Amino acid sequence: MLPPVKKDRVIHRLPKCFSHAAALHTKEDFHPAVKTFCQTNKSSAVRFNIAKVIVVGDVAVGKTCFISRFCKEAFEKNYKATIGVDFEMERFEVLGVPFSLQIWDTAGQERFKCIASTYYRGAQAIIVVFDLSSVESLAHARQWLEDAMKENDPSSVLLFLVGTKKDMSSAGQQEDMEREAVRLSEELKAEYWAVSAKSGDGVKNFFFRMASLTFEANVLAELERSGARQSSDIIKLTESTEDRHKRPKSRCC
Repeated sequence: MLPPVKKDRVIHRLPKCFSHAAALHTKEDFHPAVKTFCQTNKSSAVRFNIAKVIVVGDVAVGKTCFISRFCKEAFEKNYKATIGVDFEMERFEVLGVPFSLQIWDTAGQERFKCIASTYYRGAQAIIVVFDLSSVESLAHARQWLEDAMKENDPSSVLLFLVGTKKDMSSAGQQEDMEREAVRLSEELKAEYWAVSAKSGDGVKNFFFRMASLTFEANVLAELERSGARQSSDIIKLTESTEDRHKRPKSRCC
């Protein structure tokens, strides 16, 4: 039996976005249909309890530090480059329903791209990470996203563009980078965040926001599928009834 979810991983309301100028949604709470479903069908909602998240970006932009800051609440300056992929599982409770994220930390080095790309398939969320002090890493964000999307359905994946090392860039430099990042996020239909793994600034808020939006998307998709199945069943039932009425009556010989 799994241990209870930590108290600081319980989500009752949709967390705020980082910037209204570059947010997937600016609404203040979960979709009413999701809230109603979770209140009345908690046992059924458990089947939505896991989502796959992949984290991509250039080498040394701070992907591993970013993930570790949230999952282990620690920052280690001298991380070794990820070889292939690494994996973390983080548990939440969203609207009273257990929900887990499989967070796949992929290598940024060119020689490991083929290995990492085999893990891209089936993602519900893609996080493209860049370094706020590196224009080049932001320029490469589009290609990272294109590579990840080759293995996924664009209509079923949430996209996030995350700038790391917020503490290392000057106010002027960060303003210029954020302006370009917001422009790119709008073009890619991704939500933009700026964080610092070293200080922890924005990291927890981001992961809570990402987990909440992913959970909501999963539930809405399942409700849509359920509605389609019910409609299909109604159509089949109606057709069967009509067929019975149309069937010629047997005559006694």
